[in-house]
This record gives sequence, C-alpha cells and structure tokens, in this order.
Amino acid sequence: MSRVQLALRVPDLQAAITFYSKLFATEPAKLRDGYANFAIAEPPLKLVLFQGEPGEETRMDHLGVEVATTDEVHAATGRLADAGLATREENDTTCCHALQDKVWVQGPGSERWEVYVVKADAPAPAAPPQSACCASSAPVKEAAAAGGCC
Repeated sequence: MSRVQLALRVPDLQAAITFYSKLFATEPAKLRDGYANFAIAEPPLKLVLFQGEPGEETRMDHLGVEVATTDEVHAATGRLADAGLATREENDTTCCHALQDKVWVQGPGSERWEVYVVKADAPAPAAPPQSACCASSAPVKEAAAAGGCC
C-alpha cells in the first residue's frame, strides 16, 4: 500500500492536532516534541505536522509518497532518474522520528517530494533536536551538499 504524505509547518501544533483530529476523525499515530503525524485510512493520507514559529501562517514543508518496502523506494529512484529528474537518496536515515530509506526530487516550483519507507520507529531523543528533521527548504542539489536528512 502507498499513500500520499503532506507535511505542514504550523504555528500552533496543539491547535493543528485538535483541528486535524476533528477533520479526519482520528487521533495522531505519533506525537513527539514539536511533531505529530496522522496515519489516515480514508482518504489514504499521511499528515505530518511540524511546530513552526508562533504567529507565522501554516505553510507546506514537503510532500511525499509513503511506500511499503525499500524495494519500492529503489524502484522509484530508478524510475525518477530514468525520467531525467535529479534524485538524492538517503538510506538508513533517522528522520521524522523513524528509520527510513528515501529518495528526494524537486518539482518545477521548488516543491520537495520524497518517496520513502518507514523501517522502524525511532525513540524520542532525551533532548529536543536543535532543528527539526525535514526542516530544510534547500533544493535537492543544495540539501544533498549540506548533508541534511531531508
């Protein structure tokens, strides 16, 4: 099974959790400091919320397609590269509180897309991270050079 992921950076995480819980009639599948995600069955959607700056408007962080296996990530990598898109792979990376394999591409409007598989849950860190995973808005080529998880 695959599903589309929408990751939003929100100014008030608790208000967003309350709203999306009502909208999709489900509670978050994972809650961490500054982070929540919903595994919504209908419509099939992975909604990810990152704590942003208070007072800022909600904005899209990135988009994704969650797949079931690493083989599907590798197949997507090959298909995207064969189509002439610049790709950036990350294997066995801890991102968004999970161990993942993924590939990143960038759309014509600089929107970031990932195709990824969650291999395992990652425990909450003892202290909150200095920067949120997947927070970089750098293009695929720049982000790859910077070595960020996203």
